[in-house]
Amino acid sequence: MTVRTRIAPSPTGDPHVGTAYVALFNMAFAHSQGGEFLLRIEDTDQARSTPESEKAILDALHWLGLEWDEGPDNGGSKGPYRQSERSDIYRVHADQLLDTGHAFRCFCSSDRLDALRAQQMEDKQQVGYDGQCMHLGQDEVATRLAKGESHVVRMQVPREGQCTFNDMLRGEISIDWAQIDLQILLKADGMPTYHLANVVDDHLMEISHVIRGEEWINSAPKHILLYQYFGWDTPVFCHLPLLRNVDKSKLSKRKNPTSILFYQRMGYLPEALLNYLGRMGWSMPDEREKFTLPEMLEVFDIQRVSLGGPVFDVEKLSWLNGMWIREELTDEQLAGRLQEWALNRDTLMAFLPFAKQRMETLSDIAPLGSYLVSGMLPIAPEDLKSAGLEEDQLLEVLQYALWRLESVQQWNRDNIFNGLKNVADAMDIKLKPFLAPLFIAIAGSSASISVMDSMNLLGADMSRARLRHAIELLGGVGKKKLKKMEKAYQQLA
Repeated sequence: MTVRTRIAPSPTGDPHVGTAYVALFNMAFAHSQGGEFLLRIEDTDQARSTPESEKAILDALHWLGLEWDEGPDNGGSKGPYRQSERSDIYRVHADQLLDTGHAFRCFCSSDRLDALRAQQMEDKQQVGYDGQCMHLGQDEVATRLAKGESHVVRMQVPREGQCTFNDMLRGEISIDWAQIDLQILLKADGMPTYHLANVVDDHLMEISHVIRGEEWINSAPKHILLYQYFGWDTPVFCHLPLLRNVDKSKLSKRKNPTSILFYQRMGYLPEALLNYLGRMGWSMPDEREKFTLPEMLEVFDIQRVSLGGPVFDVEKLSWLNGMWIREELTDEQLAGRLQEWALNRDTLMAFLPFAKQRMETLSDIAPLGSYLVSGMLPIAPEDLKSAGLEEDQLLEVLQYALWRLESVQQWNRDNIFNGLKNVADAMDIKLKPFLAPLFIAIAGSSASISVMDSMNLLGADMSRARLRHAIELLGGVGKKKLKKMEKAYQQLA
């Protein structure tokens, strides 16, 4: 048997360091077994998936030095490698499950399901579908289909007993079937959910080992059941420990930058970031901290993965990155990296039209543009408060602006401006005072070029990271206050 592993990112946002972490371990295991590693794009969420996000994911993984044997950009014999191009395949398999009685059509409205969920939560019951449509007669189903009633396809799940399976790292795992929901397999728009598409694709692409994050453990029974329903061999499962913040909570962008593009924009070396990800729950036999990807692949043993939650500590990453700069780069190589990173003609040409209007000598370019080639800016809470807003309103402006910018998919000046103006109007604040703290958070000064132009030049990841940094400088937002702000923001939106 040829070992085949895969990574299957969803193109619905910024490329996540967690994606790179799982990709690295999938690639390392496949290569250690003389096998193959492929990349598949799971874009069944048509409302949120974008070509821009897909490109960013592929570019970021390539930048890190991760390469796959098959994928949407380099082809292969098991394609297509985008789920949006495989819709007919999923419908055929959903029909097969319906025909064999392993799935059923559900006509329940979203209002009924919302009410059911609310009642279950109020009664402190397990939240899940109650099976109302499970036993509809064939005639009633046919009548409703003839009327064109909207429906989904759900899988049948046993209500008694346990699902027991083996995990490469964790041994035997048992989960009660009563905890498993009657999962939707095919949505009302005809697109599959992750669960159906994942199993069908893994089988057809001959994936032998499914190596993924531990958050998928509770979904494993659904996947195993689908393999059984189709009469297919089940792959070997391996659930990696989740990356954690320093406080041991699940890695999140509220507490840690999570986008690969942020680290690229900050000036981390791809070799150092990949090295650091390799240290997440795994170690070299000789325990050394710094190693290259080829060195890792040469000695990789997945049994060396520790199940303790690996901590993604940016300070430790920075220390390791410094080692790479000092020990691996000659002065000439470092000069080349600096030019490639930000001191290049493209970056300069993008900024010059704005800088030229403010320059009297060539030396003015450094203070005018230094914030564009910086990381987190050396600003203080007093700088942000100097914008003239009350402290509560100041926090709201920064947080609401951040939430709005997190929803901008096409990152350009017009979309940034329109998004921020919409928030200012909704808050009934004139645009100039609304933007004042954003100038300081983004550029460190109220005297910079337009903050929209600055954010366009900086890019989405760095802009959002600087807004988060400004919020933390002001003391951050606690859970209780955050919920209150989220509710108020939803009302504004």
